[in-house]
Amino acid sequence: MGKYLGEEIPKLGFGLMRLPMKDGAIDLEETKKMVDRFMESGFCYFDTAYGYNDGESEKAAKAALVDRYPRDKFLLATKLPAWAGAKTREEAEQMFYTSLERTGAGYFDFYLLHNLGEERTHFFDDYGIWDFLRKKKGEGLIRHLGFSMHDKADVLDEILTAHPEMEFVQLQINYADWEDPSVESRKCYEVARKHGKPIIIMEPVKGGTLANPPKEVTDFLKKAAQDASPSSWAIRFAASLDGVITVLSGMSNMEQMEDNISYMKEFTPLSEEEQEIVGRAREIFNSYPKVPCTACAYCMKGCPKKIAIYGTFQAVNIYSMYSDLDGAKNKYEWNTNGHGWGRASECIKCGKCEQVCPQHIHIRDELEKAAEILEK
Repeated sequence: MGKYLGEEIPKLGFGLMRLPMKDGAIDLEETKKMVDRFMESGFCYFDTAYGYNDGESEKAAKAALVDRYPRDKFLLATKLPAWAGAKTREEAEQMFYTSLERTGAGYFDFYLLHNLGEERTHFFDDYGIWDFLRKKKGEGLIRHLGFSMHDKADVLDEILTAHPEMEFVQLQINYADWEDPSVESRKCYEVARKHGKPIIIMEPVKGGTLANPPKEVTDFLKKAAQDASPSSWAIRFAASLDGVITVLSGMSNMEQMEDNISYMKEFTPLSEEEQEIVGRAREIFNSYPKVPCTACAYCMKGCPKKIAIYGTFQAVNIYSMYSDLDGAKNKYEWNTNGHGWGRASECIKCGKCEQVCPQHIHIRDELEKAAEILEK
């Protein structure tokens, strides 16, 4: 047994959110080939969730993994999103049983309360999910219990203080977000370590953007190591952190899997020199023009139209840095309609936001520009 939970687990995990698709559905045959390649390379951790692909990801886990391998040869994780449509305690609890049925796994090695933070955490409190899952663990249906979160470090600190029984946390960590004030990767990592919790890392390549970063970053990394893919720098950065259980990679095809396996099968942490290279890559990212929003949300408290101001700027910055219009629009939809907040074009230019912005951003002008980019 290692000095922390999961220390002995191989540091590459297979995220089952972005599986190969064919004719609008998960390509099961290709998924089976990828599972086989992953397993034969010595890896064993698979991550899905109740809501991925409307439940089809869990079904694919059954068909490609559970039905084809002995149960003690792999580790399966899934997640319960109590905030996603459950109107009662019973409906929230049923999500657990539905996941068990879909996967046919018998039990879950790692089970997570899904995506805590913001306005979502209270659903787990209201429906008593913390206690419910503790009971399921006592019944042997869960081996290890934790949660995933996309929120700030102070929120993580509050949750871990209130729930010290949680055995691990799953966090968004990558070198681009490490010092980003809207994500707080480093601060969240440090909070988890302060509480003695090991970490499963998600979004190590930031939804694929670090696999294809801006040209200046790509050229810089290629100059440092001609044969190393951009993804390798990102995943190795994450896996080099202390206290990491595994790093999830949402692999969508065999090419991505072969690339990941090539540097993670015999994983070596980044050297001091390589850490400096990644730090320089981060500096290049930070040099791109961005709206200097720190996501303090002061501007949103008095907004008469309840516009998702910092969420809008987060999406604009994705477009500015990565030239990824689809990704920016997806983030914008999630930050506005996905959370019940107003859109940039709804701004009535009252100026209340600018009166309280500590960064002195010309918010009205920036929202107008954002609407031009994101709402076409």
